[in-house]
Amino acid sequence: MAKTSAVEKNQRRERLSKLHKAKRAALKAVVMDRELPVEERFDATLKLAQLPRNGAKVRVRLRCELTGRPRGNYRKFKLSRNALRDLASSGQIPGLVKASW
Repeated sequence: MAKTSAVEKNQRRERLSKLHKAKRAALKAVVMDRELPVEERFDATLKLAQLPRNGAKVRVRLRCELTGRPRGNYRKFKLSRNALRDLASSGQIPGLVKASW
């Protein structure tokens, strides 16, 4: 199991990223719009910098839903390779079978 503090920190980042998603998208659209004056784009850049860093989507780490393991995860299942293998071997994931040839 991963440290609960790390898992909770990641959950906090997920909440913040969902909360600030629309605001960030609007400010980024202003910054990237070349038609607008430079001063307006610069003000949008400053406002974007004022938002919390943990509100950015890239700060969220993909972790295993069962164990909290930060590495070796499958996005499709949201499980680490170890947890996925255990569940697949016990037949708890429908349609997933161990390969044999």
